[in-house]
Amino acid sequence: AVIIGNGVSPSENGVTTYSLFSGFAHLSGGLACGLSGLAAGIAIGIVGDAGVRASAHQPKLYVGMVLILIFAEALGLYGLIVGLILTSKPGGCSNME
Repeated sequence: AVIIGNGVSPSENGVTTYSLFSGFAHLSGGLACGLSGLAAGIAIGIVGDAGVRASAHQPKLYVGMVLILIFAEALGLYGLIVGLILTSKPGGCSNME
């Protein structure tokens, strides 16, 4: 939100400085980051629940559970990276006068 907020500026003398491309880039960056975080949270919740139950029966499964949790957490990190790349693309306004 801080990176996107710095890129948004008000219109100057009736001329818009925030382009449609920048708006859609910021929307897609936010959606990529948010949905990947949601997916990572759901995956961690499901794996954590099943892993704790299985670890109670078989203690050797603990290391495998932790590895799967790390891979599920990487989903959120990849979404954050994609969101940062999407919001860093410059998009200028063309004056249509």
